[in-house]
Amino acid sequence: VQLQASGGGLVQAGGSLTLSCTYSGSNVRINAIGWYRQAPGIQRELVASRSSGGDINYADSVKGRFTISRDNAKNTASLQMNSLKPEDTAVYYCNVKYSIRKGWDAYGNYESWGQGTLVTVSS
Repeated sequence: VQLQASGGGLVQAGGSLTLSCTYSGSNVRINAIGWYRQAPGIQRELVASRSSGGDINYADSVKGRFTISRDNAKNTASLQMNSLKPEDTAVYYCNVKYSIRKGWDAYGNYESWGQGTLVTVSS
């Protein structure tokens, strides 16, 4: 599965940005999508995830401000980010966890990462 992320940029504190991630691949079953971020000197952390069953998780630091969504028809995952804070500054990565389809079944647990998109929030 190949991923292409977009939507990063520079925004003032309190502003909004929407990140998008388009994924492509044949004969795969998407099990989950997620957004991670990594700030300089800090370990990459999960921001939000959404399973194929609709279970959604957010990091405590973004709850109530960020919304993850998925458009199956367009093979796109999005992260709507509102009320941005300087501490949200990081490179954001989309992530897809998937299995390989064979007939009616799907096998294995694989994941792919997007190339990262920089979000900078100025104070």
